Order: sequence, then structure tokens, then C-alpha cells
Amino acid sequence: MESTITREDDRTIMLSITIPQSLIKKTTDEIIEETVKTANIPGFRKGKAPKKIVEAKVDKDKIKEEVLKKLLPKYYADAVKKHNIRPIINPRIHVETLEDDKDWKFTASTCEAPEVDLNGYKENIKKTTSRSKIIIPGKEQKEASFEETMTELQKSVNVKVSKIIVEQEVERLLAQTLSEIKRLGLTLDQYLASTHKTVEDLKKEYESKATNDIKLEFILQKIAEEEKITVTDNEIEDTIKNAKDENERRGLEANKYLLASVIRQQKTLDFLKKL
Repeated sequence: MESTITREDDRTIMLSITIPQSLIKKTTDEIIEETVKTANIPGFRKGKAPKKIVEAKVDKDKIKEEVLKKLLPKYYADAVKKHNIRPIINPRIHVETLEDDKDWKFTASTCEAPEVDLNGYKENIKKTTSRSKIIIPGKEQKEASFEETMTELQKSVNVKVSKIIVEQEVERLLAQTLSEIKRLGLTLDQYLASTHKTVEDLKKEYESKATNDIKLEFILQKIAEEEKITVTDNEIEDTIKNAKDENERRGLEANKYLLASVIRQQKTLDFLKKL
């Protein structure tokens, strides 16, 4: 297997991978053999038609697709292992060449977790939370808002997230919005006209939101690691027991790993409030 890697400073990774023609031919022959066994050709019993006749009738593009399905995951996994990378998202695959009797080439774009420099964040957070602890006679004491604390946290910490993970989140948010628009019985043009926005406005808005949300997720994860904030089995079980209904309980039971992440994040936020 031939593969090269390109890294960007935001931890985006591009893998260029070549699948040799010899393996493509071998895999193609195997798939055709399987197709012959199940082929229904007029004049022959099922699976008994000669290979040449079946080959002449099969959709060659569909065969190529099956070959790709079989080889791409293996070659991508081999490249990840060879270059010792730790992707945090599924790759975006782009096939470069898919010609007969030639090597096939494809690129896989992915990313690793960003580096997070907490950069003495505690002192800045303390300044924000301490202002809310000053008692002024005649005035109600207010805690620092979540937004104030998170804004200060993001100002203090250095973190650069991959453009790929931001793009994926923007696509998710756009798809979610389109689904909501459809549910309301509106077209996209009607929705944009009512909000006085363009598609580009939406994308920019969602890009800003996605970038901030993703940064915050990794920042809280890093703080939890530094402060050794963990989640116990009892905390998970207690949360499941306190579910509002049976459907929610089953959902939490089926996603304990995600539930643990949410509980850990909340415990980290509680830690920040107490600084």
C-alpha cells in the first residue's frame, strides 16, 4: 500500500492512498464469482450461467462500487495505522482515479483532537465569578451568567479546531433547520425571506456557532482531564433512574457513554462556577 500524509496546523489531516491494480483485479474477480453464483440469466438455472455471459450483463459501475466498498475501509485503516494518527471523525473520501487496468487513488480527509492550551484560565474565570460575590447593600446579589463565564473561558484558552469538524457541524445544523422548515410547511426561500437572511448568512451564523460550541467542548474536556473530574457508575444509574418517562430511560440506558460525557461536562461547569 502506498500512502502519504499532509497535516495542517488546525489538526486537519489529508491521506492520499493508492490501491494497486493487482488487488483491484483480484477483488473484482472475487465479486464477479459471487455474482455468478446468484445470477438469474434467462435460459440457465440460477447460478449456473457461464461466467463470461454474466460478466457481459453485469453493471460494471456497480461492480466497481462493490470493490470500493470492500477495499476502501481496509486501506484507510492501514493508512491510519501506518501514519500513527488518531482520527476523531469519520473520513471524507474523494476518489481521484477509478480507471480500468490502473491503480486507484483516493484521498481521505479527517482530523485529530485539537491541542488545548488552558493558559492560566482559572485566574480569569475567578475575576468573572468574584464580581458576582461582591455584596452591595440594597442590591440583589447575582451569580455570573453562564454566557459570561463561557465567554471569559474562551478568551483565556488557546485552541484551534479543524475546519473539517466545523464544516460537518454546519452541515448538521443546516440539515436540522431544513427539516424544521419542511415540518412548518415552508420552503427555504419563504423562510429566508421571513428572516431577512440569505443562505450565506445562515452558513456564517452556523459556522460561528459550530466553532464556539466545538471549542467549548474540547476546552471542558481538557479541564476535566486536568482536574481529574470523573463520572461514577452510581451517577450514571441515578440519572437513568430519574428519567422523566420510560422512553427517556430506555434512551439513556442505550447511550451510557454519551450520558457519562454529558454528566462529566456538567460537573466541569459546576467546577468552574465555584472558582
